[in-house]
Amino acid sequence: MLSKPTGTTTYALNLLPHIQEIEPTILAAQSFYGHNCYSTPINQTSEQGFKGHLSRLIWTQFQLPKIYRELKSQLLFSPISEAPLWSRCRNIVMVHDFIPLRFPKRFSPLTPYNRYYIPQVLNQAEHIICNSRSTAKDIVRFCYIPANKITPILLAYDSNHFRPSIDEESNFRSHDHPYFLYIGRHDSYKNISRLIAAFAALPSNHEYELWLAGPSDDRYTPALKKQVQELGITNQVKFLDYVPYGDLPKIISGAIALVFPSLWEGFGLPVLEAMACGTPVITSNLSSLPEVAGDAAILIDPYKVEEITDAMKAIANDAGLRSSLSQLGLQRATQFSWEKTGQATVEVLKRFM
Repeated sequence: MLSKPTGTTTYALNLLPHIQEIEPTILAAQSFYGHNCYSTPINQTSEQGFKGHLSRLIWTQFQLPKIYRELKSQLLFSPISEAPLWSRCRNIVMVHDFIPLRFPKRFSPLTPYNRYYIPQVLNQAEHIICNSRSTAKDIVRFCYIPANKITPILLAYDSNHFRPSIDEESNFRSHDHPYFLYIGRHDSYKNISRLIAAFAALPSNHEYELWLAGPSDDRYTPALKKQVQELGITNQVKFLDYVPYGDLPKIISGAIALVFPSLWEGFGLPVLEAMACGTPVITSNLSSLPEVAGDAAILIDPYKVEEITDAMKAIANDAGLRSSLSQLGLQRATQFSWEKTGQATVEVLKRFM
């Protein structure tokens, strides 16, 4: 288990209870109660960086086919876009996004992985599941794969965890200043620099704070902190670093709004989780985010700082708007559940078993 779970980990763990009806053998470094498990090596995750990725790819290419034969498997389902190449392993893979190809990083050792390995995996797969219609379009665009080989299945959230807070202490009014919240990494495509600029442009920004919840990254965080300092808003912008899963509902419920102006997302879990907490949402009008938010959020052009500022200003000044967005978000969130995601996934897997 990752000490700091990612969206991919969240997806895999929440899918487990709902695919039990097909009696899968779970390949994992840990056991899961109630499931038939097959132990795999540890230290093959993103937490080990490039070394972890490389170790996992070698294992996938050379050891996974042996396990497939040993278990006399009919089908391999991978919750990420990885599978053995040029083997007899029939597989279905999950695609979460094509952000590394939309926003490539120069000199990254993972560039060949994203540009050559993943498209080859997808071309050899029996079928492909992805998390949104937007991601499905990217698969067609970047890998030239026919749309009828792809099934978009929207993700979900834990309704027992993310829900409106009844704890008055978590309400933003209990803080010295109401705060806008961002949740996610600090990568450049997440657009935090424009978010900071938009917050600084609020006419009454001294009355508010901006909380940035997400792991620090030496490649991006120092520049963001320097920007905050140069704009003279150091006392109003809080870098919270990674926030444990258990603490997320409280800081989401306490926010005046979640502001998530990402330039691209495969799905966008923070948007759904905020709506489920009854917190108003400002998010981008690009990629999958309109699919998630529907009409329950303020959609902005993430490339236009003034649009982000105007949306934050509207949230700050209009209690009626906040209440309306809160109710719309709660209603919208009820359309998503891991049970629906799991059932739709099982239907696809059964077609190929």
